[in-house]
Amino acid sequence: MPNERPPLFTDDLCARLADSLLTSGYDGDGVVAALGEQAHAALGRNEPEPARRATAGGSPVETLVRLFLVGDAEPRAAVERALPGLDLDEVAATGLLRLDGGSVRAGLDLRPHADEDGSWWVLADLDSDQLGGPVGPDHVLGIGHASLSLARATTRRPVGTVLDLGTGCGVQALHASRHAGAITATDLSSRALALASATFRLNGLTVETLKGSWFEPVAGRRFDQVVCNPPFVVGPPRVDYVYRDSGLAGDDASALVVRGVPGVLNPGGVGQFLASWLHRRGEDWADRVTSWLPDEGVDAWFVQRDVAEPALYVGTWLRDAGIDPRSAEGSAKAAAWLDWFAEHDVAGIGFGFVTLRATDADTEVACEDLRHAYDDPLGEEAGRWLDRVAWLRAHESPGALLAATFVVPPTVVLERVEQPGEQGWDEVVRRLHRTDGPGWQQETDELVTSLLAGCRGALPLAELLALLAAGQGLPVDAVARAAVPVVADLVTHGMLLPVELV
Repeated sequence: MPNERPPLFTDDLCARLADSLLTSGYDGDGVVAALGEQAHAALGRNEPEPARRATAGGSPVETLVRLFLVGDAEPRAAVERALPGLDLDEVAATGLLRLDGGSVRAGLDLRPHADEDGSWWVLADLDSDQLGGPVGPDHVLGIGHASLSLARATTRRPVGTVLDLGTGCGVQALHASRHAGAITATDLSSRALALASATFRLNGLTVETLKGSWFEPVAGRRFDQVVCNPPFVVGPPRVDYVYRDSGLAGDDASALVVRGVPGVLNPGGVGQFLASWLHRRGEDWADRVTSWLPDEGVDAWFVQRDVAEPALYVGTWLRDAGIDPRSAEGSAKAAAWLDWFAEHDVAGIGFGFVTLRATDADTEVACEDLRHAYDDPLGEEAGRWLDRVAWLRAHESPGALLAATFVVPPTVVLERVEQPGEQGWDEVVRRLHRTDGPGWQQETDELVTSLLAGCRGALPLAELLALLAAGQGLPVDAVARAAVPVVADLVTHGMLLPVELV
């Protein structure tokens, strides 16, 4: 179980540790090269034996892989060779290593984390599998699925300032370093800030770290971008583990972040974070999250990626903390949790991403249920969604929209489903697909598909609608009135683009 005392990594030790890791080749590329693709993939599935077999040669990088990623005890002499220039007793004093006679084990999680531009090292606490038991209440979560998904869902456009609210081990701040001029990272946990600070210094990054609850450390300040992986676990108002529990009831932690982020954004600034929300019987989840927003000043995009039923949700989070749901402790915690859900008519728990932008206009909200699989990172799409919403606001009058010229992106395809009929084939459904981004689908009809066929960036919408109306023998004004909301919806979802955004 982690020590309540925050680990102490000096600047000098961080610099020497980084040099040692580089010398030994313990970085993103070096680990993959040492393991090979198959063993690397197996290790990602928590299957260590292929990694042991692939790292039996005793090289420095193999020793560090076995020590930190597989979790084995390694001979002290081998670890000394793998960490040149370091005194293992000095390193052990930080908690990074555990010395036991002639063998050494990892005391903290230290692993490379890569993106397309390179790799970093991340320090965190050992998880329950590595510990062989439950984590401690001050546990600092490492690189998990949630943090990776948020990193992929974050827009990477150059900005001056970024706030990483509740930084944990610092993963989001690392990614922000690729596109931000200055980064501020906050956390309530002293242990988290100590490990995040060591992570930043280990990677040669200058990040302002501030201790405090929620928005208190940055009161009166504003930022160009805010990222946040908050303690969003939904349930009774308690704090068993600081990395997941807020002490607030239900989805109040997510509501707090949604309400608070606009207040720390510069005009036009963007906030992106993970959130959870209750699905209560008789209540639409979209109405629930929309109620957290003001009537003006925000563009908001809620993307629901999953909905869990209460029993599955509770069991998942118990196991995440290393608690066996069959144990007396697990049964007691599960009973209290499920009782709370039953008392509050909770039928499910939604989870997903939120993108907010500070504006000077009426609030615009979109709630999308995107539980289907798609491969593209959501971050780029979030930025484009904001661009499209801003364009539509600037062209909100029907006249402005009708004067615009549009194109259909090459990633949009038309699907027709037909079945045998008396006269041949009868159309059952006609559907537009986006083959990129989140893979949106939208049913359509013959008039809309005919209109889209003409959207090639040459004629304004008004002229295309006039041609379409003439061909169908319909009044132009009626066709235009019907087309405006359809076109706006297609633009919102990136299935039709004004030429300025291509």
